[in-house]
Amino acid sequence: MTPTRARTLTLAATALGSALAFIDTTVVVVALPSIDRDLELGLSGQQWVYLGYALSLSALYLVSGALGDRVGLRRVFVAGTVLFAAASALCGLAPSEGVLVAARALQGVGGALLTTNSLALLRVTFGRDAGRAIGLWTSLTSLATVVGPPAGGAVVEWASWRWIFGINLPLAAVVVVLALAGRCEEREQPARGSLDLPGALLAALGLSMLTYAVVQGSEHGWRSVWWAAAVGAVSLAALVAWTARARTPLVPPALFREPNLTVANLVTLLVYAALGAFLVFMPLYLQFLRFSAFESGLALAPVSVVLALLAPRFGRLGDRIGPRRVLAGGAGLIATGLALMLGVGSRSSAWSVGVAGLAVFALGLAVFVAPITATAIGSAPPGLAGVASGLNQTVARVGGLLAVAFVGLVVTLVYRASASGGAPLDPSADGANLRDASVAAFRAGLGLAAALALAGSLLAALRIRDR
Repeated sequence: MTPTRARTLTLAATALGSALAFIDTTVVVVALPSIDRDLELGLSGQQWVYLGYALSLSALYLVSGALGDRVGLRRVFVAGTVLFAAASALCGLAPSEGVLVAARALQGVGGALLTTNSLALLRVTFGRDAGRAIGLWTSLTSLATVVGPPAGGAVVEWASWRWIFGINLPLAAVVVVLALAGRCEEREQPARGSLDLPGALLAALGLSMLTYAVVQGSEHGWRSVWWAAAVGAVSLAALVAWTARARTPLVPPALFREPNLTVANLVTLLVYAALGAFLVFMPLYLQFLRFSAFESGLALAPVSVVLALLAPRFGRLGDRIGPRRVLAGGAGLIATGLALMLGVGSRSSAWSVGVAGLAVFALGLAVFVAPITATAIGSAPPGLAGVASGLNQTVARVGGLLAVAFVGLVVTLVYRASASGGAPLDPSADGANLRDASVAAFRAGLGLAAALALAGSLLAALRIRDR
C-alpha cells in the first residue's frame, strides 16, 4: 500500500470516528423527549443523559492523549472506537434511566479516547502537511454535525430513539477497519514511564467538576453548585502542584517551553471563549427578535457549511506560509463579524447587518480552526502529540464553558440594570422597555465576545512564530 493511500484511509477513519462522537452530543438532545416518554426520566434524568456524556468527555481529554503517547496513538484510537460502539449498544438496549446514564458516561470515555488521538494521529501521519489534513478532518466532521440532528430526528420519528445509538455500531466497525488498514510509516511511540495516575485523577476530577458547575450553574443558579466549582478549582490547583514534582507528569512542564504551543493554546482559549459565547447567546437573542426557535437554530447552519467548504484550503495555506498571519487574520475576521452583529436590533436588521456579520464570522472561523489545531499539536515533539492534542481540546472546551458563565453574567447584569421592575431575562417578554433591555444586554455580550476574539488575533500576530 502506498503512503498516500494509507494516509487517506487514516484521515477517513479519524474523521468518521470523531464525527460519531460529535454527533452524539447533539442527536441525543433531539431524542430526549422520546426517551423521557419511554423511560420516564423527568427533567433531572434528561439533564443527566446529556451531562453523563459531556462530563466524561471533558474530563478525559488530557488523560486520553497521555495514554495515546504511551500505548500508541492508533491503538488507543481503535480501542476508543470499540468502547464507544459497545457503550452505544448498551445505550440502545438500556432498560432504565440508571443504565442509560451510565452507558452515556462510558460513551464519553470512548469519545475522549478517539477524538483526542484522532488529531494526534493526523499530526504524526501527515507531518508538515498536518494543517491540510486537519482542515479536511474539520470539513468532514462539520458536514456530519449539519446532517446529524435532522437525520437523528428522522430516526426518532420513523423508527425509535434506540436506533440513534444502534446505527453507531456498523459505522464504528467501518472506522476500525479503515484505521487498521491505514497503518503507515508513523512510529508507535515508546512508553515514557508509567501513566501519571494521581495527575490523571486530579485532572479528571477538576475538569468534570468545572464542567458540571458551569453547565448546572447557568441553568439552576450558582449557589447550588458552589461546591462543584470549589472542588474543581482545588483539584486543578493540586494538579499544578503535583506536576511540578512528579517524575513522569501527565502534562510534562517541558511542553510549555515550546513557545508556539503555549501561545497557540492561549489564542485557543480566547477565541473559543468568543465562539462559545456566540453559539449559546446568539440563538437566544434571535428569539428576542421574534424569530422562532427553529429559525434561530437554522441561522447557524451556514457557519458549518462554510467551515466544511473552506477549512481544508486554509489549513493548506497555514502549512505553506506559516500560521501567524492566517491565525491573526482568522481571529480578526471572527472579531469583525461579531462586531458587525452589534448592529442587529430588530428582525429587519438581522436580515441585513446580521447576515453580513454572520458571513464574515463564518469565513473567519474557516480560516482559523485548522491552523490553530495544527499549530498547537504540531509544535509538540511527536512523542507528545497525544497530550498536546488533549491539552488543546481541553483548553478549547474550558474556554467555551467559561465564556458561557462570564458572558452570561454580563448579559444578565446589563439586562437587570436596564429593565424596569427587575424582570427576568425571558425571550417571550413583551414591552418596549424589556425589548430595549434585551437588545442592550445581548449587545454587551456580543461586544465582550468580539473583544476576546480581537485579543486572540493580536496575540497571534505578535507572538506566534511561522517556523
